[in-house]
Amino acid sequence: MQSRVKWVEDMTFLGQSSSGHSVVMDGNGGDKAPSAMELVLMAAGGCSSVDVVSGLQSQAQNIVGCEVLISAERREQAPRLFTAANLHFIVSGFDLNETLVANTIADSLEKYCSVCLMIGEKVKLTHSYEIITA
Repeated sequence: MQSRVKWVEDMTFLGQSSSGHSVVMDGNGGDKAPSAMELVLMAAGGCSSVDVVSGLQSQAQNIVGCEVLISAERREQAPRLFTAANLHFIVSGFDLNETLVANTIADSLEKYCSVCLMIGEKVKLTHSYEIITA
Protein backbone atom coordinates (compact mmCIF):
# COMPACT_ATOMS: atom_id res chain seq x y z
CA MET A 1 0.00 0.00 0.00
CA GLN A 2 1.26 3.42 -0.89
CA SER A 3 0.02 6.99 -0.79
CA ARG A 4 1.31 10.40 -1.63
CA VAL A 5 0.83 13.88 -0.18
CA LYS A 6 1.51 16.94 -2.29
CA TRP A 7 1.70 20.54 -1.14
CA VAL A 8 -0.83 22.62 -3.11
CA GLU A 9 -0.54 26.15 -1.67
CA ASP A 10 -0.37 27.97 1.66
CA MET A 11 -0.93 25.12 4.14
CA THR A 12 -3.18 23.06 1.88
CA PHE A 13 -2.11 19.55 0.88
CA LEU A 14 -3.56 16.90 -1.41
CA GLY A 15 -3.37 13.29 -0.30
CA GLN A 16 -3.60 10.67 -3.02
CA SER A 17 -4.14 6.97 -2.41
CA SER A 18 -2.77 4.15 -4.50
CA SER A 19 -6.40 3.22 -5.24
CA GLY A 20 -6.79 6.51 -7.10
CA HIS A 21 -8.69 8.64 -4.59
CA SER A 22 -7.80 12.06 -3.24
CA VAL A 23 -8.44 14.03 -0.08
CA VAL A 24 -7.59 17.63 0.73
CA MET A 25 -5.89 18.34 4.07
CA ASP A 26 -5.38 21.62 5.85
CA GLY A 27 -2.33 22.40 7.95
CA ASN A 28 -4.05 25.41 9.54
CA GLY A 29 -6.16 23.39 11.94
CA GLY A 30 -8.98 22.64 9.55
CA ASP A 31 -9.51 26.10 8.07
CA LYS A 32 -10.13 24.92 4.46
CA ALA A 33 -10.34 21.13 4.84
CA PRO A 34 -9.94 18.47 7.52
CA SER A 35 -6.63 18.49 9.34
CA ALA A 36 -4.47 15.38 9.33
CA MET A 37 -5.46 14.71 12.96
CA GLU A 38 -9.15 14.98 12.08
CA LEU A 39 -8.55 12.48 9.29
CA VAL A 40 -6.99 10.07 11.79
CA LEU A 41 -10.22 10.15 13.81
CA MET A 42 -12.33 9.74 10.68
CA ALA A 43 -10.15 6.79 9.63
CA ALA A 44 -10.76 5.12 13.00
CA GLY A 45 -14.50 5.67 12.69
CA GLY A 46 -14.58 4.47 9.09
CA CYS A 47 -12.50 1.36 9.69
CA SER A 48 -14.50 0.36 12.75
CA SER A 49 -17.83 1.10 11.08
CA VAL A 50 -16.97 -1.36 8.30
CA ASP A 51 -16.40 -4.04 10.95
CA VAL A 52 -19.62 -3.21 12.79
CA VAL A 53 -21.88 -3.11 9.73
CA SER A 54 -20.42 -6.22 8.11
CA GLY A 55 -20.31 -8.04 11.44
CA LEU A 56 -23.95 -7.35 12.23
CA GLN A 57 -25.05 -8.20 8.71
CA SER A 58 -23.20 -11.52 8.88
CA GLN A 59 -25.07 -12.27 12.11
CA ALA A 60 -28.40 -11.73 10.32
CA GLN A 61 -29.13 -8.48 12.15
CA ASN A 62 -31.53 -6.17 10.33
CA ILE A 63 -29.28 -3.09 10.51
CA VAL A 64 -30.33 -0.02 8.51
CA GLY A 65 -27.97 2.62 9.87
CA CYS A 66 -24.65 3.05 11.63
CA GLU A 67 -23.05 6.32 12.67
CA VAL A 68 -20.04 6.79 14.90
CA LEU A 69 -19.29 10.01 16.76
CA ILE A 70 -15.63 10.26 17.67
CA SER A 71 -14.47 12.58 20.43
CA ALA A 72 -10.82 12.89 21.37
CA GLU A 73 -8.54 14.74 23.72
CA ARG A 74 -5.07 16.00 22.81
CA ARG A 75 -2.04 17.18 24.69
CA GLU A 76 -1.75 20.95 25.03
CA GLN A 77 1.95 21.05 24.15
CA ALA A 78 3.66 19.86 21.00
CA PRO A 79 3.59 17.22 19.80
CA ARG A 80 -0.20 17.48 20.23
CA LEU A 81 -0.81 13.75 20.42
CA PHE A 82 -4.18 12.23 21.17
CA THR A 83 -4.37 11.08 24.78
CA ALA A 84 -7.89 9.64 24.80
CA ALA A 85 -10.67 8.97 22.31
CA ASN A 86 -14.18 7.59 22.47
CA LEU A 87 -16.09 6.08 19.57
CA HIS A 88 -19.83 6.32 20.20
CA PHE A 89 -21.83 4.16 17.82
CA ILE A 90 -25.45 4.85 16.95
CA VAL A 91 -26.82 1.69 15.38
CA SER A 92 -30.33 1.57 13.98
CA GLY A 93 -32.36 -1.32 12.73
CA PHE A 94 -35.22 -3.68 13.38
CA ASP A 95 -35.16 -6.14 16.29
CA LEU A 96 -31.42 -5.71 16.88
CA ASN A 97 -29.92 -8.00 19.51
CA GLU A 98 -28.19 -5.70 22.00
CA THR A 99 -25.65 -8.34 23.03
CA LEU A 100 -24.63 -8.89 19.41
CA VAL A 101 -24.34 -5.13 18.83
CA ALA A 102 -22.22 -4.64 21.97
CA ASN A 103 -19.96 -7.60 21.20
CA THR A 104 -19.52 -6.64 17.54
CA ILE A 105 -18.48 -3.11 18.48
CA ALA A 106 -16.09 -4.32 21.17
CA ASP A 107 -14.56 -6.90 18.83
CA SER A 108 -13.98 -4.26 16.19
CA LEU A 109 -12.05 -1.99 18.53
CA GLU A 110 -10.22 -4.77 20.37
CA LYS A 111 -9.55 -7.36 17.63
CA TYR A 112 -10.23 -6.29 14.05
CA CYS A 113 -10.01 -2.56 13.29
CA SER A 114 -6.42 -1.92 12.17
CA VAL A 115 -6.68 1.83 12.71
CA CYS A 116 -8.12 1.53 16.22
CA LEU A 117 -5.56 -1.08 17.17
CA MET A 118 -2.74 1.23 16.05
CA ILE A 119 -4.21 4.23 17.84
CA GLY A 120 -4.91 2.16 20.94
CA GLU A 121 -1.21 1.46 21.37
CA LYS A 122 -0.70 5.03 22.65
CA VAL A 123 -4.21 6.41 23.23
CA LYS A 124 -6.78 5.45 25.85
CA LEU A 125 -9.46 4.21 23.46
CA THR A 126 -13.02 3.66 24.69
CA HIS A 127 -16.34 2.99 23.05
CA SER A 128 -20.04 3.34 23.74
CA TYR A 129 -23.19 2.74 21.79
CA GLU A 130 -26.90 3.27 21.51
CA ILE A 131 -29.48 1.34 19.55
CA ILE A 132 -32.33 3.05 17.74
CA THR A 133 -35.30 1.06 16.53
CA ALA A 134 -35.92 1.97 12.91
